Amino acid sequence: MAKHYKIAVIPGDGTGPEVIREGLKVLQAVSRKFGFALELTNYDVGGDRYLKTGEVLPDSVLAELRQFDAIYLGAVGHPEVKPGILEKGLLLKLRFELDQYINLRPVKLYPGVDSPLKNKGPSEIDYVVIRENSGGLYTGVGGFSMKGTPQEVAMQEMVYSRFQVDRCLRYAFEYARKRNKRKTLALSGKTNVLTYVFDLWERAFHEMGARDYADIKREYYHVDATCMWMIKNPEWFDVIVTENMFGDIITDLGAITQGGMGIAAGGNINPEGVSMFEPIGGSAPKYTGQNVINPLAAICAGAMLLDELGETQAAQAIERAVMDVTAHKIKNLGAGKMGYSTSKVGDLVAEGV
Repeated sequence: MAKHYKIAVIPGDGTGPEVIREGLKVLQAVSRKFGFALELTNYDVGGDRYLKTGEVLPDSVLAELRQFDAIYLGAVGHPEVKPGILEKGLLLKLRFELDQYINLRPVKLYPGVDSPLKNKGPSEIDYVVIRENSGGLYTGVGGFSMKGTPQEVAMQEMVYSRFQVDRCLRYAFEYARKRNKRKTLALSGKTNVLTYVFDLWERAFHEMGARDYADIKREYYHVDATCMWMIKNPEWFDVIVTENMFGDIITDLGAITQGGMGIAAGGNINPEGVSMFEPIGGSAPKYTGQNVINPLAAICAGAMLLDELGETQAAQAIERAVMDVTAHKIKNLGAGKMGYSTSKVGDLVAEGV
């Protein structure tokens, strides 16, 4: 009997449904070729539902999502919804409630894609950032005192437990070993200023590495130096691991070096539970319904989804098809500049898997 996977689909807002449509087209094509089945269930959570009902992510939907093998997300962001409502109520809630404690962001320049980095090509821009996804400043520890007065104080604290740090580091060491490229793991932090949190991270990093991963070379970079070297010498990196906020910042920098948000994909991983995969770009509402948005990031997110499920050959087939499209067909990754419609780009990748 063919393998069978239950996938929850959240198309989201703006152009999200358009890029997810093309991602599903490719997933269905590759599933037929490699002999597994996908059972898809669509959920309408997002800006439109919030405006109609006042609900962002009902507990009943969250309970259902726990039963799936993976979640495929389009985009979150609606021009009529105040910033923060959907991001906290949907994205962060899913990450925290489903304990998706790893954010996985490949930074890989595909052939034919322009990078703003002078004289850097696909051989120089090919590394992975592993961002701790469940702790730090994003957990909302803090508050206000005397709000609305001239003496107002706002506090938001970076809090990490040894448990959170250890499990993220172990995933990162294992990933560097499995990737088997340079077998180097770099910790990005700020030990000279954030002397409590990164004392913990650095001690745990070296203790675990020395004890369990002698085959993995360990490096440390301050986060500001990391940003500098991501521009000057991206070829130095293999796998980078860091905390939540720093990871959020440096992965967007990495996305620009690989050609922009139209090609960047990411995964929110719970290695023991339900993981969620998404294109990194926003909902781009001004392009909604025009069939001109680039779907390649969503398609690449679908490949990451399959790889996490163990369908590595199928995931690699998608990536090869995307690379063929970037190398030989698409003129520009920008919306309306590709030389093809959104749906045609999906066709090209689906035909190539």
